Amino acid sequence: MTSHSRHSVTAVTLPPLYRAAAVAEALGCSEWWVKEQARRGRIPFIRTGAGYRFTTEHYGEILRVFEERPVRGRASAAERDPVPRSRRTPSPGPVAATRLKAKPPRRADRSERRLAAA
Repeated sequence: MTSHSRHSVTAVTLPPLYRAAAVAEALGCSEWWVKEQARRGRIPFIRTGAGYRFTTEHYGEILRVFEERPVRGRASAAERDPVPRSRRTPSPGPVAATRLKAKPPRRADRSERRLAAA
């Protein structure tokens, strides 16, 4: 058998390629999210005729890309005093109430136009 024979590829061990569904299951997210991140170029992937494929190295890099580490110099959540956060920012002071004025209904405008035209 020569090095150019059709069966020489079997002697080389190729890395397994995983589908987006398998990567999503391992990450604990949806298959759609994995495909969307690949489509936007945020995660590494191999594009084949059958869609997105991922190697073990790709999976490790995806974990590194989305890894979050604690910021140094900040107290951990357990060390901080629990302070309830307000969703709204406090207003600078009392605001004068403005009186709202209702618009006349459109029907009234039409009937006035008809009367004026007659």
